[in-house]
Amino acid sequence: MPNTPAPLTLSDYAKKLIGNRSNYERLSIGQLKTEVLSGLTVALALVPEAVAFAFVAGVDPLVGLYAAFMVGLITAIFGGRPGMISGATGALAVVMVALVADHGVDYLFATVVLMGIIQLLAGVFRLGKFIRMVPHPVMLGFVNGLAIVIFLAQMEQFKIGEEGAKEWMSGPMLWMTLALVVGTMAIIWLTPKVTKAIPAPLAAIGIIAGLVIAFDIPVLNVGDLASISGGLPEFAIPNVPFTFETLKIIFPYAFILAAIGLIESLLTLNLVGSMTGKTGGASKESLAQGAANVVTGFFGGMGGCAMIGQSMINVKSGGRTRFSGIAAALFLLAFILFASSLIEAIPLAALVGVMFMVVIGTFAWQSLAVLRRVPRSDALVILLVTGVTVAEDLATAVIAGVIFSALVYSWNAASRIHARARPSESEEGALVYEIEGPLFFGSAGSFIELFEPENDPETVILDFMGSRVVDHSALQAIEAVAAKYKAAGKRLQLRHLTPDCHKLLSNAGQLMVDAEDDPHYRVAVDYDIKTGRLGSGH
Repeated sequence: MPNTPAPLTLSDYAKKLIGNRSNYERLSIGQLKTEVLSGLTVALALVPEAVAFAFVAGVDPLVGLYAAFMVGLITAIFGGRPGMISGATGALAVVMVALVADHGVDYLFATVVLMGIIQLLAGVFRLGKFIRMVPHPVMLGFVNGLAIVIFLAQMEQFKIGEEGAKEWMSGPMLWMTLALVVGTMAIIWLTPKVTKAIPAPLAAIGIIAGLVIAFDIPVLNVGDLASISGGLPEFAIPNVPFTFETLKIIFPYAFILAAIGLIESLLTLNLVGSMTGKTGGASKESLAQGAANVVTGFFGGMGGCAMIGQSMINVKSGGRTRFSGIAAALFLLAFILFASSLIEAIPLAALVGVMFMVVIGTFAWQSLAVLRRVPRSDALVILLVTGVTVAEDLATAVIAGVIFSALVYSWNAASRIHARARPSESEEGALVYEIEGPLFFGSAGSFIELFEPENDPETVILDFMGSRVVDHSALQAIEAVAAKYKAAGKRLQLRHLTPDCHKLLSNAGQLMVDAEDDPHYRVAVDYDIKTGRLGSGH
């Protein structure tokens, strides 16, 4: 008889379903249980966030919940980093509100589809690699700012009343809510010391919810936000005119949403990677985010991106594989379809306590001590990115931080260009200037001012062995210096310049002296850190 293959175990099936064997070769039943419970914890925390962000965007709560389910599921399966959680986010919601108010929800769905297409293109052209240009001080500012934003977002749970006319809690309800929040945080802190069989946030939610229901404690619950009951999301082409006028309306929003979504997702990818010891995956994450948003737009969701708070909950609850993200998305769908009444009974205080612990774990407390030790410019970048993240949005903060860091680097690099003069050993009477430091647009002016042809001998040699010619401005500066010596009737030689420079320098090219030890870097080159290979010069 032919050999009959052994039946698949649950663990084997999970490995086959999710793929990427290297991530699952040690996945046991015990780890699967941890992944599932971690996913359940994340799903519970996702509900009030998705509902709240839907209100911010001005759409029905189910639009936010569907986005959390679909974006979360697709990115969990295909994303660049196992353990990351994606869904509807506040950073995107604040951009959507004007579009929805002016044009309606169907224009939002069309925008989300176009947003996804833009992100897919970013993935195809591997634009995600540019996230490596984000300096570490910007990352510190990013996590600190986002921790503060998460904290401030929880303040809405301390308000009561109708949407648009809410007032702060007071009296017994406020004190009871605060007590439950502190109790939740205490349980999360104590649970790992007692047992690691269940994620601490899940244990805290269960205990606090049980106390509130058993003693009928009068505090707000998830159901006071909105009903989360609904059916399966349905496919529908957005009901908008397919005209150029429609494209003019939605494209600016789609581009901004795509940029914000990718920046937040790729920074979260790096943060989760630093916690789990994983690297790479930026282009894969861009493709997954794009595909998720295209699908979400056609199924009535508001779109989304990576969520740092829920990702932190997942990782710290033990979620390390794709299975936890898939479980979170499926649990969320189950809540919508079958268990809305149970989920609506969960007190908001328990979820606020969970998010407060996320804030404590996310904030880079060591950065407060680092501020005194690092250069002032780096300290200013940390504070700048933190402040702009809170005051404006993440994308603006990161872009501002990168630009400021680049300007500081350019200023510092520009001050490093100098020339050391010495007599020539090979040519009698000649003077050699040994150029040191990078020659680029920032240092080009200083480079030109280094030389006074009228005070130099008849023959001058510029030796670039200790320098590097970076861009077109550098080439123009060399041309300008050559012209100054020519006008003074002096003879100038250029040594240790690359073949690129030989080709690109028109007026000074004939002054170059070839040598066997000439460098071979390229001007304005794209250097790939991973492969160690040089791209094409410009």
